[in-house]
Amino acid sequence: MGEKEEKYGATIEKVVSILRSIIEDTSVPRNIRRTANDAITVLLNKEQTPGLRASIATSILDEISSDPNMPLHTRTKIWSCMSQLETIVD
Repeated sequence: MGEKEEKYGATIEKVVSILRSIIEDTSVPRNIRRTANDAITVLLNKEQTPGLRASIATSILDEISSDPNMPLHTRTKIWSCMSQLETIVD
C-alpha cells in the first residue's frame, strides 16, 4: 500500500484542498459543506486503499452534485474533484 500512497498522495491532497475551500465558503449551503467534510474524512482514512477511498468519496460527492441549491462555482469544483478521484485505482 505504500507505493500507492506515494503515487496518489498528491492527487488526494489536491482534492482535499479543493474540498476545504468549499467548506470555508460561506455562500455554500451547510449540507453541501458537511458532505464535503465527510468526503475529506474518507479520503484521509489511511486504513483503506487509495482506490477504495477515492471510490467512496466520488460516490459521496456524486450524491450532492445535483443539489439545486449548490452555487455553480461549487458544482464546478465538485466535478473537478470527482474527475481527479476517478484517476485513482488500486
